[in-house]
Amino acid sequence: MKQEVMTAMETIVGCDIEMEFRELGPLTEAVVRLRMHDGTEILAQGRANRNPDDPAQPRVGEEIAAARALNNLAHRLISKAGGDIEEVTHAKAHLVM
Repeated sequence: MKQEVMTAMETIVGCDIEMEFRELGPLTEAVVRLRMHDGTEILAQGRANRNPDDPAQPRVGEEIAAARALNNLAHRLISKAGGDIEEVTHAKAHLVM
């Protein structure tokens, strides 16, 4: 008797992420753009506001703004995935981060 061995097909897809920063005095803004392999784009923003009593450390403001922008992006992706699931299943999706 001959046995069949099935192997899973691996698919690798890529996406592009770009992030830009704008510094306006004590305010640092980050904008992140995600381009999915199918051409879908999602934008998200994050901000950091330096306390006037703190020394100017642009890198720290960029890190905080970037983290907030990426967190915002994660929430947008979960929301988009939920909407995509609901379109197919016609039932409410309950996705949790």
